[in-house]
Amino acid sequence: MPCTTLLVGRDASADGSPLVARTEDSSNGTFDPKRVVVVRPADQPRTYTSVIGRRTIQLPGDPLRYTAIPNALPDEGIWACAGINAANVAMSATETITSNPRVLGADPLVELVPAVGEPGTSEHRPEQPGGFGEEDFVTLVLPYIRSAREGVERLGALLAEHGTYEMNGIAFSDEQDIWWLETVGGHHWIARRVPEDHYVTMPNQLGIDSFDLDDAEGPGRDHLASPDLREFVREHHLDLTLPGSPAADAAVFNPREAFGSHSAHDHVYNTPRAWFMQRTLNPHGEDWDSGRPGASPDSDDLPWSRRPERRLTIEDVKDVLSSHYQGTVFDPYSSHGTEAERRAFRPIGINRHNALAILQIRPDNPEPSRALQWISYASNPFNTLIPMFTNVEEAPAYLATTTGTVSTDSFYWASRMIAALADAHFAETIPLIESYQLSTLALGRAAVHAADAAATGAGSAKDVPELLAAANTRIAEQIREATDALLGSVLFTASNRMTNRFSLSDQ
Repeated sequence: MPCTTLLVGRDASADGSPLVARTEDSSNGTFDPKRVVVVRPADQPRTYTSVIGRRTIQLPGDPLRYTAIPNALPDEGIWACAGINAANVAMSATETITSNPRVLGADPLVELVPAVGEPGTSEHRPEQPGGFGEEDFVTLVLPYIRSAREGVERLGALLAEHGTYEMNGIAFSDEQDIWWLETVGGHHWIARRVPEDHYVTMPNQLGIDSFDLDDAEGPGRDHLASPDLREFVREHHLDLTLPGSPAADAAVFNPREAFGSHSAHDHVYNTPRAWFMQRTLNPHGEDWDSGRPGASPDSDDLPWSRRPERRLTIEDVKDVLSSHYQGTVFDPYSSHGTEAERRAFRPIGINRHNALAILQIRPDNPEPSRALQWISYASNPFNTLIPMFTNVEEAPAYLATTTGTVSTDSFYWASRMIAALADAHFAETIPLIESYQLSTLALGRAAVHAADAAATGAGSAKDVPELLAAANTRIAEQIREATDALLGSVLFTASNRMTNRFSLSDQ
């Protein structure tokens, strides 16, 4: 299962912006080239058919413009990844999460059942469409919502009607709130509002660890759910809280225990990532190397959300989602530890990142320039972010023109090549990459400041999209120059480290 998500509430971020960040990772042995697009209302389909589930749905006729990061090769569908719409509402796509047989037996996933036999014969059974999944959700939801809460409600209604073929975790944000939704079986779901002064770590595992059904069935201030969730939990004996325990409350229960998993696979693939994210963002809060329950890489009790020790920045988010257990024996690039320790856990910063999107809705900025989508491609330890204002009609070419053909004209392919070359020569190339990351992130910050000033000084809000589009192109081209230079330097270093080198030269 791919992907890692980090959510930062507005009071936990440096500038008061809720931050939604997610890496879209491909499965082992595959890589999916990505590009950025701006989907205008006229381009949004009115009838949609999914590729994987082969389910058809009619869509509303009044979509908003939105950004997306779809696959460059649409053979398996759109896979829009993440985006922000014209109402300044952001949405991530699916963090694939875990479940257990009790849940999947009570509410099975809605998988495609192919047709059997020849039509017109007694053996014929028509095809049964599957539900919707990561391929579809951004396209079906983001163009039609005007708040994070509306995103939860629209997706919840689609799940109830059509179902899903996988377990999903999806984030929605606006200028105030982040809501996190997790699917429970094929049709059920729960959602929690992220506390304003907390961050949330999500590593491919059902994460919510406390849920208030009374709030979900009543005012819904911090919890929302399928209308029949209480009955579903009771009928199938899913709440594992012991009677008489301090946690025993008919309304408040632990969804991670009820709906999630605690497998050996989790302890290698999932929980170590949550452990390292929380270790990085709360370095003084626990004895992270003690091995005690609740603070170890294989702990099932790491909290869903924590209050950080200081406010968090875009750069903090990027660093955490690029990490590979630095400072521990589990770092695959370290000379410390044994080979087994260095390969013990799945790193966050992995070779098969497709894209990273950090979605930033800035409440202190005017609405026309409020939303930023920070984008990187390929393996995060070796790449950088490009900021893109989303109130535009077109994405910059360097981000948008990815095809299946390898080319340095594409930020995706340039980033992939740098990572592949640098990985084998990590110690020799990482100083070059860190210098590049520092300078390009500074360029991006400066470009955002300049564009904000230009947008504030614009004569009319109607002029702002054109100003922002020009700013997007300028910063993308600046970072393109820096990326090309880094590729040249890394290539030179790797060439000099080739196995067939020989120190004696021609005289």
